[in-house]
Amino acid sequence: MSLTAMKKCIGSLRYLVILLAVPLAASTARIYVMNGAGDTVEVIDPATNKVVQVIEGIEAGHGVTFAPDGSRAYITDEAENALAVVDTKTAKVIKMVPLSGQPNLPVVTKDGKRVLVCIREKPPLAGIEIVDTASLETIKKIPMKAGMHDIFMTPDGKYAVAGSPTGKFLSVIDLQTDQPVWEVPFDMGVLTMSIEPGPGGAARRIFVQLQGLSGFAVVDFAKRAEVDRIKFPEEHSEFPPNSTHGSVVAPDGKTFWINFATANAVMVYSLPELKLLGRVALPMENLPGRPSIGSAPQWLGTSARWCCLRGGEHDCQD
Repeated sequence: MSLTAMKKCIGSLRYLVILLAVPLAASTARIYVMNGAGDTVEVIDPATNKVVQVIEGIEAGHGVTFAPDGSRAYITDEAENALAVVDTKTAKVIKMVPLSGQPNLPVVTKDGKRVLVCIREKPPLAGIEIVDTASLETIKKIPMKAGMHDIFMTPDGKYAVAGSPTGKFLSVIDLQTDQPVWEVPFDMGVLTMSIEPGPGGAARRIFVQLQGLSGFAVVDFAKRAEVDRIKFPEEHSEFPPNSTHGSVVAPDGKTFWINFATANAVMVYSLPELKLLGRVALPMENLPGRPSIGSAPQWLGTSARWCCLRGGEHDCQD
């Protein structure tokens, strides 16, 4: 997608308040809305801007991932410490898989046989829980030295990369052995991240967002180390200093997009050079009876279509 088209999409954005998720292999794209203050998940058809399903019985949903064929959604339920397995056709919960602690983001393996779930608890409960998608049972727990929050799959599906805000590290897990193989320590808590693909889909670099950093760290996957730290241009902003949260590598691998809340903007970098190409300014949010605020960007996402949420509406570009 071009920078101009993405600017058009983001330019209509008011504020991101939910997690966007689109099952790419499904015949019809859908947006799953986590209702953090309730016990439902709303499913929106982006073609009609209508709620077409309501999944009940999931209180304080945190994250969602999908089976490769789009037949199931796996949603973490913070209130019940469980992974809800949902039939995407009927919107019915097939099973609530009990977990050992508070879950955060889940991710499904490329073959769809396992779901890895971050458990954000103190040791000894901290770790990554692995759920078998055939038996719908937990088959393994990978212990970690601190609570884990976000987890992402490398493009080739060989590794999972998980981050810890309190432990200030990221851990790379070999999915052939389900064991951590290396980690990178930081001087700040680890937030979200994006993984740049190299030849054959192998991971080349990880772009890591850190608590308190107006920018991002660059981890070289082959060197297993942080090799650079990119800082955003200094801002004289009316918005308070804020950690960046949410980034994405464009589907063609030519650009990297990252939220910059302090500037109320999304920054765009070229790949592989990491040269700053420009920014997409986000609009102010005018709330009745309250001072105007920034859009407070939190997440970016891509699929075969780009979807931006603005208030109760959304806009998608091919």
